[in-house]
Amino acid sequence: MKIEEQIKILSKELRQHNYNYYTLDNPTISDYEFDLKLKQLQRWENQYPEFADKNSPTQRVGGEITKNFETVVHENRMYSLDNSYSKEELYEWEKRIKKLIDGDIAYVCELKYDGASISLTYENGVLEQAVTRGDGTQGDNVTANIKTIKSVPLKLAGKFPLKFDIRGEIVLPFEGFNKMNEERLVKGEEPFRNPRNTASGSLKLQDSREVAKRPLECLLYNMAGVNLGVQTQFESLQLARLMGFKVPKAAQLVTSINEVFEFIDYWDTHRHALTYETDGVVIKVNNLQQQEELGFTAKAPRWAIAYKYKAEQVSTRLNEISYQVGRTGAITPVANLQPVELAGTTVKRASLHNADQIQKLDVRVGDEVFVEKGGEIIPKIISVDLTKRPKNTKKTNYITHCPECQTPLVRQDGDAKHYCPNYQGCKTQMTGRIQHFISRKAMDVEGLGGETVSLLVDEGLIKDYSDLYGLTLEQLLPLERMAQKSANNLIAGLAASKQITFERVLFALGIRYVGETVAKKLAKHYKNIQALANATSEDLINVDEIGIRIAESVVDFFNSQENNLIVEKLTNFGIQLSLSEQLLANQTDKLKGSSFVISGVFERVSRKRLKQLIEDNGGKISSSISSKTSYLIAGSNMGPSKLSKANKLNIQMISEDDFLDNII
Repeated sequence: MKIEEQIKILSKELRQHNYNYYTLDNPTISDYEFDLKLKQLQRWENQYPEFADKNSPTQRVGGEITKNFETVVHENRMYSLDNSYSKEELYEWEKRIKKLIDGDIAYVCELKYDGASISLTYENGVLEQAVTRGDGTQGDNVTANIKTIKSVPLKLAGKFPLKFDIRGEIVLPFEGFNKMNEERLVKGEEPFRNPRNTASGSLKLQDSREVAKRPLECLLYNMAGVNLGVQTQFESLQLARLMGFKVPKAAQLVTSINEVFEFIDYWDTHRHALTYETDGVVIKVNNLQQQEELGFTAKAPRWAIAYKYKAEQVSTRLNEISYQVGRTGAITPVANLQPVELAGTTVKRASLHNADQIQKLDVRVGDEVFVEKGGEIIPKIISVDLTKRPKNTKKTNYITHCPECQTPLVRQDGDAKHYCPNYQGCKTQMTGRIQHFISRKAMDVEGLGGETVSLLVDEGLIKDYSDLYGLTLEQLLPLERMAQKSANNLIAGLAASKQITFERVLFALGIRYVGETVAKKLAKHYKNIQALANATSEDLINVDEIGIRIAESVVDFFNSQENNLIVEKLTNFGIQLSLSEQLLANQTDKLKGSSFVISGVFERVSRKRLKQLIEDNGGKISSSISSKTSYLIAGSNMGPSKLSKANKLNIQMISEDDFLDNII
């Protein structure tokens, strides 16, 4: 038998043994026998490198060094989940989705594992890349490290889609975590704090051999792509298992919200016996067509929700209340606490939100306070233990002046926050705006971080974000910790950011209330910064989903002479302050004033493409039929209630062909 064939046969055998051991928990040979076979394969690959496979089982041992992790844009965005903390909230969620889709609804209940989110891309059954969640739009390429995790198949078994993403969590089982800490203590090293953070940190280790030493596992729960060959979420989990992925067996298909509650109640008790960290349950609409009809909000799918188990609470002493100034001038009071362990991390600070919250809690320095993690992420004070309050404590009086520039604070009627109005002169606001400008979701300037921004402001080299583009190597090199390479990277990062699209630049400007979604709508409507700057409040309110608060904020921004000078400087530096010609060429006003509802299954184009065509031509998309609906685009298998409502309201129904051939 030829050596190439021997290598292929042994590789296939070892992949099967890996699957048996790490995914099925059913090994068929001893560790010793496995190691002998793996060493044999390694010898052959070293001797005949032309026959070595980049996804060979030998790659599990690591060896690749990654100094800088490449940023990769997710082909299919990784959304966050909306959280719920009570069964009443789940009832409300079900009511919302039943208004939007027809027919019976089944749900898949899955445990919410607490690890590091990952997206694996497979093409032709082979692992091509592994990318961290990042900000949901883009993440870091950690493929070399992920290949060392034994439960991640490098090649798939059975039938599989030609190309797809599969999402999951990288977790560190309790047993492995405890063993790692025992070894660290023997060496006199500081133990790791908790499994989740250790798993997350492992993905960014530069030496994949070190990652290979850690007993990480990958639990998969969601497939993304086209032509997946399945009709439901539950089918996708079954398919993933057949392809060789480790899919938790706890997932359950149910047909009512009451069965969802039974699943939640069962695991509220039994989750403590699991070998991994969990913090809740994820409930998903099972039917993928119904998922598609429900769609997404700006941040989360409408067809899924997380139920979080009651957050852990601890008590500790409030040592001091300090005040932070945000980039918009908003003041946030912060409780500085006696350090305390909470949900696997050491908590030293907690948000007090605003003056009303301080008054409501009557919280005072020296109090013993109860702290929990809101959504088990951000610590917050929930109450005061009045039985332990020291005598003669002073009532907390909210500050009256900015802690940074001493400007008297203002508070508008109906606003919970106090603000520092010194927009141009408060250094903390200036620094915050620049840090927002360079952030990943905005201009994404490589080589420039928050500390460097603060240094540049302190040295007087920049006063606003437009000054960044005038920086020179001669100005940067004398700065502390600024070597030649760092300075070159910073200048190169700024040059590259000039290609960032208009909607992201608009978000980067930091106009109050203009987040990512609003920035996209404004960019699409006004096409360029000058048209937006000339818009009145009345004009802005007529833009889809723009309310009076956003409109007034935009007008206020462009009424500032300083802001207009900054925009002028950005224009002169070549920043993209208008939609590209390519985008403009694809956009018309043909459908302006028309509102569309899309329902059913389509053959010529995807639902996503239909939505894009409507928006590119000035139309509006709605998830539910109302008297304001202009057209219902009806595909096959459209729900009967939508059909009935459309007939009742006399809404014009058109087919996919009608829309593509006649409307556009």
